[in-house]
Amino acid sequence: MSDGSTSKENVYAVRLSTGRQRLVNILALLGLLASLVAGFLVDGPTLWGLLPIVLYAALALLGMDINVATLVAVLSGVLVRQPTPLAFGELMGKAVADSITMIGLIIMLGAGVGEVLRVTGVASTIVHGVMRLVGRRNPTAVILGIMLASLVLVACLGTLAGALAISAPILLPIAARLGFTRSATAAMMFIGGCAGLALAPFAGSNVAIMQAAGAGYLSYLLHGAGPLALLSLVLGPFVVRFIQRRTEAIPAERYDAAELTGADAETPPRARAATAAFAVVLLASVVYATWQGAGTSFPLIALPAIGIATGLAGRLPVTEIAVLIYRGAAKLVPIFILFWLLAGLFLLIDRLAPFEVVLAQYQTSLAASSAFVFAVIVALLGWVGVPGATAAQVVLLDKVFGPLAEAIGVPVSTWIVVLLFASKTDTYGPFPNGNMVGVMGLARSENLKNMLITGWLLLVPACLMYGVIMFVQTR
Repeated sequence: MSDGSTSKENVYAVRLSTGRQRLVNILALLGLLASLVAGFLVDGPTLWGLLPIVLYAALALLGMDINVATLVAVLSGVLVRQPTPLAFGELMGKAVADSITMIGLIIMLGAGVGEVLRVTGVASTIVHGVMRLVGRRNPTAVILGIMLASLVLVACLGTLAGALAISAPILLPIAARLGFTRSATAAMMFIGGCAGLALAPFAGSNVAIMQAAGAGYLSYLLHGAGPLALLSLVLGPFVVRFIQRRTEAIPAERYDAAELTGADAETPPRARAATAAFAVVLLASVVYATWQGAGTSFPLIALPAIGIATGLAGRLPVTEIAVLIYRGAAKLVPIFILFWLLAGLFLLIDRLAPFEVVLAQYQTSLAASSAFVFAVIVALLGWVGVPGATAAQVVLLDKVFGPLAEAIGVPVSTWIVVLLFASKTDTYGPFPNGNMVGVMGLARSENLKNMLITGWLLLVPACLMYGVIMFVQTR
């Protein structure tokens, strides 16, 4: 956990204290020097090929900007491998077309589609529709309604902060009218939003999991995201009521009168038609991708098609649709660069082949080890390991541990659970994180302790649930 604050210019940037900044700079320098020395001493498959990954993990854990940490890791790999400038240029050119880089582009396109949904009123229409379906008078119905609205919108947009920022002005007045506190409202949005993020078919991290495991969306849903979403919806109302009881007597937790407006704000006149078009094209895309077993590249076609169809149904000019998609995607250029650098890093590591050395030395002992124990260890390493972009974390874990998992015989269904657990569970705790703080800000809550308790009350059952699932799958 960093001791600094996040940066608005780069969603993964963190401003560190002077002492921490000095420490990461020294560590980066020492790592590069060690890489240079190793480059002169070794050749061919070598365990020194693990040095860039270890350095990358250490720098990211200490809070270095994730893009800068990745660049340092790439430089480390270059120093160990020592390719010619021409060979390195060809490698980075190959990385542009790598499936890892595609994930970064998919994340950018998802943000562009989200901008179209915001302008056409699709996002607000979805929220209003869910709340009308469940009702706004019964407290339990409102809890489920806010959770479901958050879930559906986040699943459609594939982003937690962006989707909840759109829905918050609609949801807060509804919660306030029934007397829900700020902490309880934040809990509803957080639980529903996190479940939706796990379900999102075209979210970058989920695409990365499906690619790494070689699984389709239905398998991902059945073994990974589905159980988490179901657990969230079942336990969510109980967690929210617990938070409500903890805070309902605190005056500062009440919303004031000014926050009771905005639920009935007007939406664009063609919002319903745009919503219908969005739902049809999204559903058709998911069904087609599942039926054809489409790979990583499919969202590169599906997402622009969804955005264009939604914009046209909302009577937006084609030029404006293009501008909106570009404007939304442009905000996430650092993510695209991150994944391009990651692709280059792993191509370098493939050339160094450290895992061939590991497998050659420990093939017998690995074959005799327990797939369940190995899966649990990797999941826990991912939970407390490299922070930052969850899709990048999935890629990193799969590249580092995927060959070993295959050698041990970890089933595909279990690998889905491992990667989902490793990339999503740290959102629930045990420490504060950007998603928690972001939801608190949107719900106008300042009680971090209650948000942590919300996460822990879901984290413990989720750990037990996935532990049982992996145990059964690996028997």
